[in-house]
Amino acid sequence: MSAHTEAASSARDTALLWLAVAICIASITGFYWFEGEYNALLRVAGMLAGGALAVLVALQSRQGHAAWLVVRDSRTELRKVVWPTRKETAQTTAIILVVVLILAIMLWGVDSLLLMGLQALTGRGG
Repeated sequence: MSAHTEAASSARDTALLWLAVAICIASITGFYWFEGEYNALLRVAGMLAGGALAVLVALQSRQGHAAWLVVRDSRTELRKVVWPTRKETAQTTAIILVVVLILAIMLWGVDSLLLMGLQALTGRGG
């Protein structure tokens, strides 16, 4: 690809992304501009339509296309995940709770020993 074509493509992508931003700003502004004239449902529908249009415009750029590929690949990878069963989740949670309880007791014991040692050294405390 020549440098001239790359520059034109880059300018086109930049223009498309700025247009998408402008559409988003226009839809948000329209939501508040028509506050007294239309009910909230129509204004929210208009804002959502503006957001959808902005996404469609942004997807026409090179960066938007790359972002869509990441989303599509992420969905593919998410389908490959093997999720734990309810029983496995409950067992893992129970193990974690037991370990946390044991560590809390150990830390309480070390803290008590350090407190007693400090009291013995300084002669302070009850």
